[in-house]
Amino acid sequence: MENTQSYKSFLKSPHYITKHSTYFDAYDDLLSKYRGQKITFVEIGILSGGSLYMWRDFFGPQARIIGVDLNPAAKKWESEGFEIYIGSQSDPDFWKNFVEEVGPMDVVLDDGGHTYEQQITTVECLIDHITDGGKLIVEDTHTSYMNGFGPKRYSFIEYTKALIDAVNRRFGKFQSRAAENRIWSISVYESIVAFSVSRKASCMVSSPVRGIGTNDGAKDYRYGEPNTLSRHIEKLRNQFSTGLFFKCRKYFK
Repeated sequence: MENTQSYKSFLKSPHYITKHSTYFDAYDDLLSKYRGQKITFVEIGILSGGSLYMWRDFFGPQARIIGVDLNPAAKKWESEGFEIYIGSQSDPDFWKNFVEEVGPMDVVLDDGGHTYEQQITTVECLIDHITDGGKLIVEDTHTSYMNGFGPKRYSFIEYTKALIDAVNRRFGKFQSRAAENRIWSISVYESIVAFSVSRKASCMVSSPVRGIGTNDGAKDYRYGEPNTLSRHIEKLRNQFSTGLFFKCRKYFK
């Protein structure tokens, strides 16, 4: 944490700011390529304004820094050169008006109210307006395992799992109508989910690509000898219950 650029920018902020210690390495990993670039960066949930200064220092003077908050008092930060919009992130009409005024965004960071409705609405309303090569990042996703943020069956992490399934539905053998093409990739860190956008890559037709080298006709032994699949399944079942995979059982429903 201490050696990350985002943490150094965090310490320079002249106003109150709070983040989790595990976030800074993720920030650097996700956002370093945008430093010094002319980008549009949006942070949802700015509270005391400290994070606006953090991101201005991190990205540099060329970045357009926009804050979104429910508190009308946050408009005061406009006098410091930031753009501030007041509205609810769970309101699709607010986002409709927002994107009409702001235009395409390179990076959106959701540090808002952390309810599932707010997080999911934000992704659904903004993902189509992220530029190619951009990211939409939702933090504090640990609320998906906590009470008070919405019905657990509709948590943000459950929503993310469904998107992972839909991204993998782009595989050529599956039905494309169930596939997710708005999102190229999904990265998961502790308490952070990041969606990367590349329309060309996410709309690429999935088909086998074979090299031009000589094929020696090697037999496919992925299941061992022919007609032994049933024995492998039984072996796997035993490993889950008593052996190698015992510690992993909790991850499988």
